[in-house]
Amino acid sequence: MSYQAFSTYIIYFYVDVVRLSVGLVSMGMLIWGAWNAINDPVFGFISDRTRSPWGRRIPYIMFTALPFGLIYFLVWSPPFTVINELALFLYFLIFICLFDLCYTIVVLNWAALFPEMFRTLKERAEVNAYRQSFGMAGLIIGIALPPLIYTTLGWPAMGAIFGALIIVAYYISLWGSEEKEPPRDEKSLGILDAFKNTFINKSFATFASSNLLIQFSFIMVLALIPFYAKYILRVEDQKITVIMLAALGAAIPMMFIWRSLTVRFGAKKTYLAAISLFALSLLPFFIISNFYLCLAAAVFVGLSFSGIILISDVLISDIIDEDAVNTKSRREGIYFGANAFICRFAIALEAICIGLIFTMTGYNPVIFTQTKEFLFGLRWLISGLPIIALILAFFIMYMYPLDEERLKWIREQLK
Repeated sequence: MSYQAFSTYIIYFYVDVVRLSVGLVSMGMLIWGAWNAINDPVFGFISDRTRSPWGRRIPYIMFTALPFGLIYFLVWSPPFTVINELALFLYFLIFICLFDLCYTIVVLNWAALFPEMFRTLKERAEVNAYRQSFGMAGLIIGIALPPLIYTTLGWPAMGAIFGALIIVAYYISLWGSEEKEPPRDEKSLGILDAFKNTFINKSFATFASSNLLIQFSFIMVLALIPFYAKYILRVEDQKITVIMLAALGAAIPMMFIWRSLTVRFGAKKTYLAAISLFALSLLPFFIISNFYLCLAAAVFVGLSFSGIILISDVLISDIIDEDAVNTKSRREGIYFGANAFICRFAIALEAICIGLIFTMTGYNPVIFTQTKEFLFGLRWLISGLPIIALILAFFIMYMYPLDEERLKWIREQLK
């Protein structure tokens, strides 16, 4: 909920509502991407080495949830206007970085509990289907609900409501969380060895490279839907909610079909099928200008991306198992942190592409009827460019080395 609302609306809010220049917003997102390069893997490493009476992961969730919710409210409540553009830019930059710091600490540790608590393919596929179904409900809230709130109550009210939900949700999550005691003979890698063993891992490098391109495609679509609805479909903001509901509503039941396919055919083959379907589902956005056709296309986007969401955590859990065999150490934190670090570059790439195309095609936020060049550029950004990225992601993932035979051997070694 928190991240999807942020990634979908943050550029739209600061560019089209607050009227901060698209160049400064793009610069801020690039700096934010560099900040991600530091905090994600570092906090993953720190989490793996933490020892406390409450465990390695749970204390971080417990003590960071409250400031996370408060900062989320402040992100959407800038006290400055574009008249004082420098102050507005600095506020934007500081609070998106604080948002990401809290998000990293809480979500990384929450995610690290998954492969630790569930160890077999069947368990991971089944549990993750339920887990991601609730995640889809969060996506629906985070993407579809904001237009209903900010058009009636304003953007600060949206930030306050979501901030409160963030705090409550993470404290509820602690009720079901448990950690296994690390083995007494578990090795503790130094920071250089930890990073080296993570980034030279062929399985991780292949998965993470493919996942970067997939995440870039997804957040491009999400970030551009508000612009697409306004300037191509020419519908009011409330219709954005309907489009998002069509995609995410279709994704939830499909999650359980992807679960069955993953158990039957394995994670790699099913993941490749989901990538292919996602690419095909984006083709209509290049030509459609009708709201109802857009709804139909959005359904297929939801059907395909639910498989990617389900299987991604299964794949990275398999990679963590392989690493545990190789290094004699469970390092969930640094792998989820390193994956998050790489995926954050998707937003930096998104900011560059949007900033470049919007500037080159003459986008003007104060007019409703944009140039033909801008409308073509918008279609290219939401369809053409993501499809190219997904084709590359498919071929990279095809080289992923953890097939079912290799995974069977790894599970025997873990026993």
